[in-house]
Amino acid sequence: MAADREDVNEKMDLDVVDENTPKNPNQTPDETMIESTEGKDVPLEALAEEKKLGGNELYKRKDYVGALKLYSEALALCPTCAAYYGNRAATYMMLSQYDKALEDARRSTQIDPAFVKGYQREAKCQLALGEIATAILLYDKVLGLEPGNSSAKTESQQARAVQQYVLKAESSYAKGEYRTVIFCMDKSIELSPECLKFRILKAESLALLKRYDEAQNIASDVLRQDGLCADAIYVRGLCLYYQDSIEKAFQHFQQVLRLAPDHAKARDVYRRAKQLIQKKEEGNAAFKAGNAQGAYNLYTEALEIDPNNIFTNSKLYFNRATVCSKMGRKENAVEDCSKAIALDEGYLKAYLRRAKSYMELEQYEEAVRDYEKICKLDKSRENRQLLQEAKLELKKSKRKDYYKVLGINKDANEDAVKKAYRKHALLHHPDRHADASEETKKAEEKKFKEIGEAYTVLSDPKKKARYDSGQDLDDGEGIGGFSDPNVIFQTFFGGGAPHGFGGFNQGFPGGFSFQFG
Repeated sequence: MAADREDVNEKMDLDVVDENTPKNPNQTPDETMIESTEGKDVPLEALAEEKKLGGNELYKRKDYVGALKLYSEALALCPTCAAYYGNRAATYMMLSQYDKALEDARRSTQIDPAFVKGYQREAKCQLALGEIATAILLYDKVLGLEPGNSSAKTESQQARAVQQYVLKAESSYAKGEYRTVIFCMDKSIELSPECLKFRILKAESLALLKRYDEAQNIASDVLRQDGLCADAIYVRGLCLYYQDSIEKAFQHFQQVLRLAPDHAKARDVYRRAKQLIQKKEEGNAAFKAGNAQGAYNLYTEALEIDPNNIFTNSKLYFNRATVCSKMGRKENAVEDCSKAIALDEGYLKAYLRRAKSYMELEQYEEAVRDYEKICKLDKSRENRQLLQEAKLELKKSKRKDYYKVLGINKDANEDAVKKAYRKHALLHHPDRHADASEETKKAEEKKFKEIGEAYTVLSDPKKKARYDSGQDLDDGEGIGGFSDPNVIFQTFFGGGAPHGFGGFNQGFPGGFSFQFG
């Protein structure tokens, strides 16, 4: 503000009243004289002029408070002098008291309708206060009276520039381009530093960009100037609402509507806030009652109410993910958790739910990444254990999955293992594919070998336990050594051990034979 004052001071020229200023025709002779301290009668105009000249000197030294006192004393002596009002208006402007400056500037032109400086100072006040259209009209009047006034031309151009910034801000706000709004308001505030509505619009745009602290600071500054500013209270309520402080937000919106019952923005966001909370609570109630689909639908409806409320919406996405998980829709659960995390990067519950879903989907690398993030957010023993389990499953997933080879679940018992081996061994035995292409023969031989490996491990309780625990099967006691798949096959079905894969041309062991079409 000090820099602004110096800039104004460079452009401000104070008025020197003509020594022969006509006396007020309404004053009587006695009223035009005053007794000095020396006992001599002094004309009021002369004494007022002394006060004014003293004020000018103080003004030049930037002692605006002292100058204001002397100008006020001059006006008390000569209340019909337009120049005195003009000088005091200039001083009020340097003290950022634009309302009082505007009042004096208007008074000066009422006294003297041809007082150009009065109109120009009134225009400066209107520009500083953000009344741009009025400022432009006044600058036009100044230039009509004094076409060569270069400072008025410059200031008029500045006022028109602000007018364009305001129009751009309004159109950008309507399109949700809040960064552009802030840019336009910053430019406007440079020339209209006392315009509360520009500062409020900037604060509101900051809130809509989730820059809540900055928005709150501006709103608080405005409220220090005007404690009953409904727009500033609205912005504070908006920040509280978007930061999930619902009760305090409601109190602010209610206060706004008491001060300004027709405040459309406050009324709209208050209505949406109540609707959002209601839908969320209805969804929670449906979920608790076991109505998963109903809860899913209600959470979906709630998510459409206010896209700007990121914290509430992140919770809604998490709740919907929980519903999806309960309904067995694990991919949808992952998707909704990701949306919740995108809105709130520190949402621990969403990370936990997504990691669990990844584990259920056997996407272990993704699960490990989530659990590592979880441990950064909360280094509890339980979370560290979950991370180790995920890493173990990831390690196990990089080996051959013998359960998948045999097409059985991990909780399959011994009979299920034998049944699966019988089925797959007969299906993929090389003799069955003796007439196939070389490529097919090699593929079937590979599958037959893997089936034998799977059976060797899963049919042996000790090997199976090591395999399930994630231990390397080639560690110790020859666990990693696998017999010839034909030997495994022959042993399983009975009969002599063949040499190679071509030993069953006369039929499979145990009297089993294929009928090829």
